[in-house]
This record gives sequence, C-alpha cells and structure tokens, in this order.
Amino acid sequence: MDYQPLFGELEKHANPFIALQMSAYMRNLFPFLGIKAPQLNDLCKPFLKEYVTNNPVDWDFVFTCWQKPYREAQYVAVRYLENVAPRLKANDMSSLGELIVTKSWWDTVDALSKVVGVLVMRYPQHAATMIEWSCNDNFWIRRVAILHQLMYKEKTDTVILEQILTNNWGTNEFFIDKAIGWILRQYSKTNPDWVRRFIFEHKTKMSKLTIREGSKYI
Repeated sequence: MDYQPLFGELEKHANPFIALQMSAYMRNLFPFLGIKAPQLNDLCKPFLKEYVTNNPVDWDFVFTCWQKPYREAQYVAVRYLENVAPRLKANDMSSLGELIVTKSWWDTVDALSKVVGVLVMRYPQHAATMIEWSCNDNFWIRRVAILHQLMYKEKTDTVILEQILTNNWGTNEFFIDKAIGWILRQYSKTNPDWVRRFIFEHKTKMSKLTIREGSKYI
C-alpha cells in the first residue's frame, strides 16, 4: 500500500480546535488531528476499499499507522483490521497482542478485542491463548481476553468465559471490573439464566460495578 496519500489526506483535514476537544476527552493521552469518526470514515474509505479487496493483509501498514503521532492513524489501522479480520492467520495473534499493549486505551483496545474474537472463532486453538491472556500482567491484555466473545451470542463458550472471568476476581482495576460486567450484560441477552446463576454463585467476589453492569438486563 502507498500510505502517504492517505496520511496526507488526513493531515490536510486537521482541525486544531476539534483536536483539543478530542484529546481532552481521551484525558490528553494522545494528540489528535481533529477528525471526527464520520469524516474519518469518509476519508479512509476509498483507500481501504481498494487495499482490503485486492491485497494481502499488510501488517507494515498497520504498524506504520501505530507509529504515527496522531490518534486518527490508529483508528484507521483498527478499521483496516476489522475489514481484513476474516483473512487473518493464526500466527497474527502475536501482532494483535503487540498493538494491544502499545498506545493502549479503551478506544483501540476494545475495537481490537473484536478482531481477536474473529481470530479465536476461526482458530479455536487460540482459546488457550485467551486463558493465558486472562492472567497476563497487562490489564489491557486481560480486558481483551474477557471481551473477545462479546459478539458470539449463542456461540459463546461458557466454560472458557467462566474460567477467564474467575481468573480476574479481586483486581480492583476499573477496566477489568467494567469489562466483566459488560460481557455478562451482553451474554444475558442470549442466556439470562446462565448469567443469573453465575452472578449468584460469584457475587461475593465481584465488585459492585461488575454486578450492576452484569445485572442490567436480568
């Protein structure tokens, strides 16, 4: 992929005033160009449409985006990965893990958890990887392990889910407690009885935040 026209197009549409607002919303952790999501989608769509369809998965492009100083470049990389997810290979999991722990915040991490979920669905051997990740020292990696089945619905592996969740009791980490509540809330739309039983059996180990989030629809 010839990356420069894409980056040039993004930089041409920079809005310093909006950039300050976007950066403040993300606790000033990252600089922004000031391109909101709808406009960003419109700007990158022609580039991604061509290269997603006609080219192999381009990890050089992804990591080039990750090295750019402005956050919109990481968003473009995530959009690209979401589009090519069905063509990722089993050994691409290590590259996804590298992205998760680099420039980490919920905006990229949660999007990447869906890509990881696609990969685990295609390569079930990576369920074991998710168990490993659920015990990782990096809580963003743990969060992805917790959330990777978020869109699975009736295909959710409850044995794997339960093991991952119970591996994360007592962390006192907001992003972990919130993720546990989120996956339980989502799965309760498919299997409320399982979630109800799970919360009842483990409520003494769950944070109030987790119970509140997980119980929302039951």
